[in-house]
Amino acid sequence: MTAILTNPVERTRFLKFTIVGLIGAVVDFGVFNLLSTLLGVNAILASVISFCMAIMSNFIWHRYWTYADSRSKALHHQMSQFVTVHVVGLLIRTPLFAFLEPWLTSEFKALNFSFHSLDASFFGHNIALAVAVGVVMMWNFFANRYWTYNDIDR
Repeated sequence: MTAILTNPVERTRFLKFTIVGLIGAVVDFGVFNLLSTLLGVNAILASVISFCMAIMSNFIWHRYWTYADSRSKALHHQMSQFVTVHVVGLLIRTPLFAFLEPWLTSEFKALNFSFHSLDASFFGHNIALAVAVGVVMMWNFFANRYWTYNDIDR
């Protein structure tokens, strides 16, 4: 964490990582809401599918932009490390989402909360997903930086 604060190269990488994360979040939330809200897919299954789509987007962005100087590892090796880190992230995210989603949804329903055509379930789903994404983001950054992309100068 100190390197991010004191090293301008690491600070730039963290900024790029954050931008890629935002793009991944758009993919994640977009696919999640398309599946769960419009197509009626179970929220937990939709969360897993949207996570996998975001992983693919993030790997491409990180490989060619955030860590463009990381080329000593073969593509398939680096991708397998990246996917492993994200599978661990999924194992953190899924139970956290599964715990928070019904609770938050019931809380919003108890408050009779809605906004325009968006109901309590929409807000419960998305806030639970946002919390889970935030927790997993920190894991993903440090695990990828110090394992997947450990072949670049700090």
